[in-house]
Amino acid sequence: MTAGWSTSLDLHLDRVGRPDSRKLAEALRTAIRDGRLPAGSRVPSTRTLAADLGVARGTVTRAYDQLVTEGFLLSRQGAPTTVAERLASPDPVAAPHRPEPPAPHWDFRPGRPNLSSFPRRDWLAASRRALQTTPAGDLDYGDPQGHPALRAALTDYLVRVRAVATTPDRIIICNGYSQALSLLSKALNDQGLDSIDFEDPSLPQLRAIPAGLGMAVRGVPVDSDGIDVAQQLSRAVVVTPAHQFPLGTTMSSARRTELVQLAKADDRLIIEDDYDGEFRFDRQPIGSLQGMAPNHVAYAGTASKTLAPALRLAWLALPPQLVTPVRTLKEHSGLHAPLFEQLAMAELIRSGAYDQHVRRSRAVYRRRREQLLDALSGMRANHRPYPAGISAGLHITLQLDPEGPTEREVLTRARKHSVDLEVLGPHWVAPGEHPPGVVIGYAAPAEHAFRPALQALVTVLQR
Repeated sequence: MTAGWSTSLDLHLDRVGRPDSRKLAEALRTAIRDGRLPAGSRVPSTRTLAADLGVARGTVTRAYDQLVTEGFLLSRQGAPTTVAERLASPDPVAAPHRPEPPAPHWDFRPGRPNLSSFPRRDWLAASRRALQTTPAGDLDYGDPQGHPALRAALTDYLVRVRAVATTPDRIIICNGYSQALSLLSKALNDQGLDSIDFEDPSLPQLRAIPAGLGMAVRGVPVDSDGIDVAQQLSRAVVVTPAHQFPLGTTMSSARRTELVQLAKADDRLIIEDDYDGEFRFDRQPIGSLQGMAPNHVAYAGTASKTLAPALRLAWLALPPQLVTPVRTLKEHSGLHAPLFEQLAMAELIRSGAYDQHVRRSRAVYRRRREQLLDALSGMRANHRPYPAGISAGLHITLQLDPEGPTEREVLTRARKHSVDLEVLGPHWVAPGEHPPGVVIGYAAPAEHAFRPALQALVTVLQR
């Protein structure tokens, strides 16, 4: 190999000046990946390349040693150094082809809060206080059940605001509600339960979680009083008693009592999804179902509707007999809620800033719901809110005008006008004919964009 080898190969070293061993190793690595140094070809001796580049021989030696360690070069005693054969046909590095649909301009998907109102200043202050006071030991792997500070703060909050009967040792912090339901489903399945009931209609993504474990998923009809308890057969049932999703009803007192009595009599489990229980507009929020039977109800709450889904913070208040099985499954899953978010959330609750944010949000969402209903009342199409839907939450479910657009036509119009919403059809469990409808989340649009978003929505729904 003669002097000028690096020039003929063009290692692009002119861009970096006189190379050190790191830069030289990177240049050779790139040449090998690009095929300019083919597999099996010899590289010059360290003395030759050092002279060619005008660097110390030790610089080249260190670069070669690094590439031998990484497997790019092959060095044998008494033989020249060559490019490793196994790199002869490197796999192309290409991103998977996943075409992303264009983001909707007007977002009316249910289950999303107003992210522009996230209390950044309060969250920053809470995070700062948490970092200043958290001992170094808390930065270890931590308790899979969740940080004790957040479990204590949540206990106080849930007892005070949602009438939950629990203690910190019965709370498990989860990485979002989907993980909470997954852990519960797995724990129940491990105990021999092979079926679980859901309200019909309900969110299909949630029904898919126990179904993915091989459990049978049954739908139990919902009417104006909530779930029809007489048709509930499985030993576990998932309900949304404060504000049924998606129909928007609340479970009547008689049905709550009937469901709890059945759970006690037959040793069944009720999974209470209290996803937006803080947002009741016409009266004080109804207390949790869990408070009626703490040993037969697994209560689930989340920060996704009050703060932001990206926080990945949800919590379970469990009956005593489920704490250890669910904790063990969570420990083995390795997917834990992020520590600093837990600490900031605990501070936010303790400081009172969380309650203040919920009160502000409640006022905004109440006003938006009224504006949406006013806009609907002035339409030619006779769409009507689900008859028993209450003044609460972040969404309204409409029964579509029989003489107006179908669910499919609404979706087609929505795409045309860059509006994103959901139709009711996929939420039904039982096959057959069901009344058509749309599920409209009115919380997601930013405050300044709500009126133009509402105009676009009306255009989509108009007959």
